[in-house]
Amino acid sequence: MRYFCTLLCSTIPEGQSARCGLYRLGRSGWIVLSLLLMTVLPAASQARRTKPTAQEPTPKPAIPTILATFDRYEVVGMPAAHGMKDVDDFVLALIRDPAFPLRVNDIAVECGNSLYQPVLDRYITGEDVPFTEVRKVWRNTTQSMCGYSGFYEQLFPLVRAINQKLPTTKRLRVLACDPPIDWDTVKTSEEANKFVDRDASTASVMEKEVLLKHRKALMLFGTFHLVHGIDDSAVSAYEKDYPNRTFVLSDLSVYDTNRPAASISPFASWPNPSIALTKGTWLGALLLSDIFPPGIMVTPDCKAQLALFPLRLQKQAEKPLEHYIDAFLYLGPQEFRLEEPMPANIVVDADYLIEVRRREFLIGIPGASKSPKEFADGFVQEAQDPILEGAPKLPDVKDIEQGCLEQKKQGSPR
Repeated sequence: MRYFCTLLCSTIPEGQSARCGLYRLGRSGWIVLSLLLMTVLPAASQARRTKPTAQEPTPKPAIPTILATFDRYEVVGMPAAHGMKDVDDFVLALIRDPAFPLRVNDIAVECGNSLYQPVLDRYITGEDVPFTEVRKVWRNTTQSMCGYSGFYEQLFPLVRAINQKLPTTKRLRVLACDPPIDWDTVKTSEEANKFVDRDASTASVMEKEVLLKHRKALMLFGTFHLVHGIDDSAVSAYEKDYPNRTFVLSDLSVYDTNRPAASISPFASWPNPSIALTKGTWLGALLLSDIFPPGIMVTPDCKAQLALFPLRLQKQAEKPLEHYIDAFLYLGPQEFRLEEPMPANIVVDADYLIEVRRREFLIGIPGASKSPKEFADGFVQEAQDPILEGAPKLPDVKDIEQGCLEQKKQGSPR
């Protein structure tokens, strides 16, 4: 798996740790905590690999079921743009379905800088906005992985094209939910770190633009921004005032990716694509750690740990999965998942890569000191193998801590 969660040394207060956004990490180590760490970081828990004894999930056709879910819920949340090509392709197919604009009003995106919402609105409704202007929406967020995403370079033009075929009253709106950071004016780490509370920003946008207006929205976010019942997620934040409005759908992450060759997948008979509810099933009886890889928790003084959530949230995350996620999306054999390719126009855009490195340095992202050539070479090398890994060996925490210390010594990017 080539995307990982990391807590960055400069983005969290002294004595605290919290879960941050996703940043790309390739086998070539082109965004790393240290050059010693050259492999993919996450690995699913191996301790509960056996299925719990409970009811079998009932897979149903994915797109019709999701669309029908909007009859009962105002919001459906699901992952997108985190390096998983199969998931991204499915999302685009869902949005292209003729019934989608009949059920949905808004698409809320993690990779969208809310500073540019007026520009995005004009572009999505079909006004004459240069693509170089509108792409600031996803290239200028707090998350560099958004700027590398080929998915968003397709999503926004697709929604714009769909709107041209719809009556004005039925046109879709895309909501940018990331904090309104203006990178043209941000010059210091202190200024950049004012915009790190992404889930609060998302919850605010959802409340004002969707829930208060009783509109229907598809949320495209990493799963941990969507889960019920864990304080730091955007959905959990707004569910305090708007409970039972949101249906949370997740991919299967790295579950069932390292299955022994002679064994049969528990999903072997499932149609592709399909979704299955978690409540009352063996899937729902699993733990979050059975499905999802841990993040790297790093404090300002470079003390590291591997965990799904910081200590203050770990108790909240110990219930069975059905308390956090309503359904899982199945998109074919887990061992054949494909990685989203890096758009060539990003790899060759030296000015943009230099600017991204400047931003990463300001907010403490590992690897910000790599040269533009090293950065681009990493993209090229990773493109040679499009198959996503399963659950590799976890890194040594001491290596992570040493890499953090070395990063602090390196100074600004070259």
